[in-house]
Amino acid sequence: MTVLPDDGLSLAAEFSDATREQWQRLVAGVLLKSGRQVEGAAAEDALSTTLEDGLRIRPLYTGHDTAPEPGLPGFAPFVRGGRPEGSTAGGWDVRQRHTVPDPSAVLTDLENGVTSLWLVVGEGGIPVESLGRVLEGVYLDLAPVALDAGADVESAARELLRLYAERGVDARAVRGGLGADPLGHEARTGRAADFAPATRLALRCAEEYPGLRALTVDALPYHEAGGSAAQELGCSLATGVAWLRELTSAGMGVAQACAQLEFRYAATADQFLTIAKLRAARRLWARVAEVSGAAEAGAQRQHAVTSPVMMTRRDPWVNMLRTTVAALAAGAGGADAVTVLPFDHALGLPDAFARRIARNTSTILIEESHLTRVIDPAGGSWYVERLTDELARAGWEFFQGIERSGGLAAALRSGRLGDDLARTWQKRSAKLAGRREPITGVSEFPHLAERPVERAPAPRGPSGGLPRVRRDEAFEALRARSDAHLTATGRRPRIFLAALGPAAAHTARLAFASNLFQAGGIEPVTEGGFEDSGATEACLCSSDTVYAERAADAARDLRTAGARRVFLAGRPGEYDGVDDHVFAGCDAVAVLTATLDRMGVS
Repeated sequence: MTVLPDDGLSLAAEFSDATREQWQRLVAGVLLKSGRQVEGAAAEDALSTTLEDGLRIRPLYTGHDTAPEPGLPGFAPFVRGGRPEGSTAGGWDVRQRHTVPDPSAVLTDLENGVTSLWLVVGEGGIPVESLGRVLEGVYLDLAPVALDAGADVESAARELLRLYAERGVDARAVRGGLGADPLGHEARTGRAADFAPATRLALRCAEEYPGLRALTVDALPYHEAGGSAAQELGCSLATGVAWLRELTSAGMGVAQACAQLEFRYAATADQFLTIAKLRAARRLWARVAEVSGAAEAGAQRQHAVTSPVMMTRRDPWVNMLRTTVAALAAGAGGADAVTVLPFDHALGLPDAFARRIARNTSTILIEESHLTRVIDPAGGSWYVERLTDELARAGWEFFQGIERSGGLAAALRSGRLGDDLARTWQKRSAKLAGRREPITGVSEFPHLAERPVERAPAPRGPSGGLPRVRRDEAFEALRARSDAHLTATGRRPRIFLAALGPAAAHTARLAFASNLFQAGGIEPVTEGGFEDSGATEACLCSSDTVYAERAADAARDLRTAGARRVFLAGRPGEYDGVDDHVFAGCDAVAVLTATLDRMGVS
């Protein structure tokens, strides 16, 4: 038997270590083939991606990309998780959201993998007096309940605590949360926050219910208003600090006050950004606790919810993929509780199938994908550690800006925070409109002939404060215009796509133009001639070489056949008879809106 020397990667011993400079030269060579002449660090920068908050994702990370020591799981600064064992004992808390009084749905969830309940109570949710009926048959000593009651939090909490007492649940066995969040409610509604009821609940929980958290720091209102990951972090820290001030003024210790808080964050399909956000959130809150004199307070408790902003109304089945990636990221990022919103969330009340898929998403990740068998699975990645550090710094900077303006309540009431979030969303909207941030099934690969998924309307939640945005909203408005036109006339607005030259020349741009116009509800016609297409406008599709030879003549022929406007798929150039160009990165929403306007589609 041959024994290999114990020298690490012995099979690579004869090869010299590659250097970053060598890699940069290889990158420069590839870029040169595409017409970009850059060298050294500039070649590396050319492959970098700019995110919100000024973050840049580089194409290569090495051990030289330093970040602060993340510590150990279960120990400050809790970057690697709030508990030494992570989620290995039984996975994360699978928390399902309910907004209507449906006891059978609640029991079905609990019997099939859900481990806690998130009940929306009061305005836009379950009536307070119906809580007992909704929880009929639920073992309250086993299934934690998290309330989300807005302005009705005191009456909802009183009713829930009455149910615990009535059913003989020991106060020390109670788990869950009362969900008091006056600042989050103000962000949702514009109604000034009243801390007094929530403070009373926190004092009572600290004295009588050690396993029950009275307060929720909900960052979803800021995420749903278009905020970035750093802005979401900054707003959550500002809310948490406001609570520390309030509770310590009421006589509670800092560590006791921290124990009353649960933080709620959005988990998106950008898996690494979500992982980094949850890790950064724990680090930042550990710093707040430390400087407040409670280094022993323990880790931030986190509830991650798959992002409502990313959910689409068209082709909603794709939402299953989005929520799966988001749930994976939430689990890998160390969230204590995870809520997967049903794929039909944006359409109304979820049906039984959608709720089943939502709860099974976590079950598959935990039981079949074995995600929880590894503590902090992303830890140690140079990329993730660096992204966590950069995001933490950006979030802290935004938090400091809020504090300088007088705190979160002042930032909300002055309009400063709303303006900051709106500017972030405006920049992101431009990327969405240009399809630089594609939305599968909406702005990319839309299916005009799909049968709409219909659901019963969901209760209307509180409004009047920060807006709620969706990634699909601009394209959804265009598709709604097309739907109305179809209902009124029996057919959708159409555009004729004229493919010039051989298939090798026109296939790519024909597919691009077809996708683009369908994203606005405009049906592409590729067969036959323009006269038989039922269209009033046309788009030429081919290569630049074919355009140089045939674009002008083709445009003239289309106009002779009755085309009122002729597009060209490709970068702008000078071609006789061509009115406009559509190309990768163009403002698709503006193009499609103007096209529908000209077609008389209201």
